[in-house]
Formats: sequence, C-alpha cells, structure tokens
Amino acid sequence: MAVSARAQWKGYLRFGEVTAPVALYTATSTSDRIAFHTVNRETGNRVRREFIDSVSGKPVEKEDQVKGYEIGDERYVVLEPEEVASAVPESDKTLRVQAFIPCDEVEKVYFDKPYYLTPDKMGTDAFALLREGMRKKKVAAIAQTVLFRRMRTILLRPHDKGLIATTLNFDYEVRSAKEAFKEIRDIKIEGEMLDLAKHIIGMKKGTFSAEEFDDRYEAALADLIKAKLEGKSLPKRAPPKVSKANDLLEALRQSAGMKKPPAASKKRAGKESAAKTKAKTAAKSAPAQRRRAS
Repeated sequence: MAVSARAQWKGYLRFGEVTAPVALYTATSTSDRIAFHTVNRETGNRVRREFIDSVSGKPVEKEDQVKGYEIGDERYVVLEPEEVASAVPESDKTLRVQAFIPCDEVEKVYFDKPYYLTPDKMGTDAFALLREGMRKKKVAAIAQTVLFRRMRTILLRPHDKGLIATTLNFDYEVRSAKEAFKEIRDIKIEGEMLDLAKHIIGMKKGTFSAEEFDDRYEAALADLIKAKLEGKSLPKRAPPKVSKANDLLEALRQSAGMKKPPAASKKRAGKESAAKTKAKTAAKSAPAQRRRAS
C-alpha cells in the first residue's frame, strides 16, 4: 500500500542536543475497504443525518452545537469551542526522546496506531545517526509530543531507512488482563495431549508475511454485492464445529496426521483379543481337568 503523499504532522525529532526536522505519515489506511452509505429502502435515496434536540424534537443547527459533560441525569456542563481549545497543550512541534529501552519491553496491548517517521532533506544525517545507533544497540526510543491536540507518548523503532512511530495507549485506556481472564479455569495439560499440541505447533511453524493473509469479510462483501447485481444469492455457510473436551484428544491425533482406525479393524482386533483370552483361560484350566480325571 502506498504511503500518503501528505504528511499527517511535521516537526522536529530531538535526542540530547541533536535535532532533525521530520515528517509523520500514516502507515495504515482503511480507504480501500468497501464503504456503505445509508439509504432509504423505499426510494433508494441517501439519508441525511440531523442532530435533534432530545426534548423539543427540533433540529439543532451546527453553530448551536457545543460540547457537554454529563454531571447527572440529563444535566451537563457546557463548554464552548474556544474553552475546549484552551485545554490543548502548547506545542513547539518537537518530538523529544525521553529514554531508550529494549525493543520488546512495551507490551503490545499498549500499541495504538503506527506511522512512518521520515527525515527532511536537511536533517537526514542526524536522523540516520539516531536510527543506526538504535539499530546497533537493539533498542527502541520512548518520545513525547503534542499530536492531534493531545500529548502523546510514542514508541520509535528502526525500520528499513526510517523509523516506525507507534502511538501508545494511556494506562487508563488499557483494560486489566487479570480482569479479562478471571473467568478462565485453571486446567493442567500434560501427557499425550501436550505432546501432540507441541507436535502440531512444530508442524505449523513458519514466518509472517502480510501478503499471504486475505480480508475474508471484504472478499465476502464483494461477492455479495456482485451476486446482488446479478440477481443471485449466496449459499449460507454452516458454523464451524467446536471441539468438545471429550473429543479433544482425537482431534489432536487427527491434526497430527494420525489416522483413526477403521471400525472393521477395531472389530477384528476385538475378536482376536477375545480369542487369545479364551485360549489362555483354556490352557490354564487344562492341567486341573487332567488331575481330576486321573
């Protein structure tokens, strides 16, 4: 995907007493996704959105719309646009490096949105100095700046000729893992099941390549739109079968390539086992019968 020709932010990257002019570009985009409009089913016309007063039911014009913070049941503190603007931190457009840390120290759950950070022509040398120094030391940088009206903490990592700048979620925005996982039961996995799981993981070992993965939802939407245009309908898909606890071992064996023995073979094996047991029993009882006969 091509990088946007327009920078999202321009400023300066500063570490120690070294400063380099830089630009920030969006690394991801949803512009290529299929987009829908809301339309009137009866007329086929697009629907226009209006803001309506919840009590009077009358439309509210844009110039009369202001921010409101709820302090009680239908009670709000009203903030004018200039008052909201006054809360935006002052910015000198400088991305200041606060510390260098091991590359994997920040938990991925804190990652927000990735950007490409590139140097201005006048700052290429200073930029390259930081990039190569970080690469050699195998570290990332924690930096801060005012970005899109808020003070943001940003993780910088070397990538190709530039840096990946990932905005980080604030601590209050990240849910506790302990809270999310508290309902999961403690289960001890061992023996054949664990060995098979490790074997399957070994069989599936590979590398990540984004080109290999398709957006199935996007493809399904495209097929649906095409089918609707052609007057066709798509077949309904059956939901996937969930592995039950008592079927888990057999599912693991099949995943590992172990074929399930046919029913006929099981029956034959059962008969052979029964015959062997009967023969052993007869052999044990023969001496006793001979002694009684004598």
